[in-house]
Amino acid sequence: MMQAVALDDEALALDVIQAYCGQIDYVELTHTFTEQGKAIRYLNKFDVDLLFLDIRMPELNGIDLYKSLKQKTKVIFTTAFDNYAIEGFNVDAIDYLLKPFSFERFQKAVEKAKNQLDLELANSKEKTHFSIRADFKLHQIAFEDVVLIEALDDYVQIHLENGNKIVARMTMKGILDKLPGPQFLRAHRSYIVSIKKISSIYKDTAKIGTFTVPLSKSYKADILKNL
Repeated sequence: MMQAVALDDEALALDVIQAYCGQIDYVELTHTFTEQGKAIRYLNKFDVDLLFLDIRMPELNGIDLYKSLKQKTKVIFTTAFDNYAIEGFNVDAIDYLLKPFSFERFQKAVEKAKNQLDLELANSKEKTHFSIRADFKLHQIAFEDVVLIEALDDYVQIHLENGNKIVARMTMKGILDKLPGPQFLRAHRSYIVSIKKISSIYKDTAKIGTFTVPLSKSYKADILKNL
C-alpha cells in the first residue's frame, strides 16, 4: 500500500484527488494540506511514498517547495498551467497532471509511481550492500553488518556489528529506501532495526545486542509479524 499526501491551496482540487485515490486499492491518501508550512513540516517528519503537489500557489512555487524537502518522496505535480512541465520533469517527477484531469489519467500516473517503487524494492532485495557518503568518502556497507540505525536530527547514525558507527547527513526515509524490507523496519521514529538482530522483545522495547530500542505502537505490529 502506497502512503500518499496531497498539497494544493484549493480545497476543491484536494477533494478530487481524495475521491480518485479512494478508487485505487493500492494507494492511501493519509493527509491533505492547503497550507504549505504544515505540509513541509509533515513531509520532513514522516515517511511518505507519494506526494501530489500543486505548482502555482500563493507562497512558494511547488517545484521549489519540492526541491527544499529533506526527504525526496516520489512526486506527481498537478497544475492548471502547462508551462511548468519541463521544469517538473527536471526534478524527476513521476508525472505532470494538467487540471482538470480525468480519473483514467490520474490512475495512469499513480501506476507509474507504483511500478517505480516496486522496481526499487525488487532491486534492493538482490543487493548485499548499500553505499552511503560520510566523512568525505563513499562507504560500502553490507546489510548483514548493520545492527540498527538511529536518527540524529538531520543525520543518521549507523551502528555496525564490529562496534563502529557511521554518521551521515540523511533522513530516516532516505536510508530506509536503501535497505531491503522486511529485513529492516522502523521500530520508532528514531530507530530502524535489523529484524535478524533482535534477540528479544519485552513490552514496548526490543533487545538488540547491547541496545534496548523503544517500539512505537504504530510499528510494533509490523515487527512482530516479520520476526
